[in-house]
Amino acid sequence: MAPLIRRSTMPALLLLLVTTACIPAPDRPAPVKRPAPSPPSRTPHKPARAPSPTQAPAPAITVPATPVPAVSEAAPPPPPPAWQVRSVTPSAVEVAPSTYIVKAGDTLRGISDKTGAASEAIARINRIAAPFKILVGQKLKIPGGRYHRVGKTETGIAIARAYGVEWKRIAELNDLEEPYILRDGQRLLLPSQREVAGMSADERSAAFRVDIEDLISGSEPALATSEQAAAPVSTPKAIAPTVAVAEPSRFSGRFDWPVRGPVLRGFGRFSSGQINQGINIGAPRGTSIAAAADGVVAYVGQDIPAYGTLILVRHGDGWISAYGYADSITVSRGQKVVRGQTIAKSGASPYSGEPQLHFEIRNGLKPVNPVGYLPSRS
Repeated sequence: MAPLIRRSTMPALLLLLVTTACIPAPDRPAPVKRPAPSPPSRTPHKPARAPSPTQAPAPAITVPATPVPAVSEAAPPPPPPAWQVRSVTPSAVEVAPSTYIVKAGDTLRGISDKTGAASEAIARINRIAAPFKILVGQKLKIPGGRYHRVGKTETGIAIARAYGVEWKRIAELNDLEEPYILRDGQRLLLPSQREVAGMSADERSAAFRVDIEDLISGSEPALATSEQAAAPVSTPKAIAPTVAVAEPSRFSGRFDWPVRGPVLRGFGRFSSGQINQGINIGAPRGTSIAAAADGVVAYVGQDIPAYGTLILVRHGDGWISAYGYADSITVSRGQKVVRGQTIAKSGASPYSGEPQLHFEIRNGLKPVNPVGYLPSRS
């Protein structure tokens, strides 16, 4: 997987909070290259260019108090997220570098249990590829480091907070990639004590902030070794946050507009230095927001203030859509939705107060210009 970047510094964060859903965009490519959807009258794999900065000047911003939680119309209130329900107690083990001679009956997971090092880290340092076969008498390098043993229902976000580091950094050290499923008993390499001791105050505080990349890669609870994620439900009934929910295995191949209205702010970087990771579509408050494609609701909540009430929908093959500034919600996490189905009612930017929807499409962790994946508008 391509490296994951760290969060921006505190000054950048302050700039973030005075923009209308202009979230710092990662500079890296998506972890896994996937075929792009094929919208009508557009060429796949080639998103439309972001609007010129001069075409969408940054509006004047007034930062209000924290927005009031959305009131659900047809869905139960979202429960606390899994990383709050299932906290993690630091229990990392320091492992010294060593060598290990493979014995009869050994597996990489068994060697991991014996040595305390992650089985994935052992495979990487010894260049053992899937299906990870090892031979009796083979000499393996055991990589040293500080390792955390994942417990059932633990999340990446909670693990990172337990050690005061960013989840992005842990994911980077362990080469985690789609679908970001953790397993009970899995070991994760952590930043060294020396690295943690050298962190700035802003880097320490960043460990307790959440962004969309964290929700995508570190919010699902760990499964037991042979456990399968729960099947999605068809109605908005509450699913325990500690229950992992399966996402679609394949993307239907088509996105549609979630609301009809003018694009108030386009995708990309502006002359002010601000970056919009999606598009902002004008819509009167209370307008029905439609799912842009078939999928499963992965998140409903307000853990990222810049998005207000946010809904994430997974569509399969790593494709994800995001809907910010919702005024009320009609779906819940783990619910199966179809393209065109109402998932929320639109609200307004929590900073400007202007009625609108913030809409994103992501290929893995990477935001892409939604206009390049939506049908042409007559």
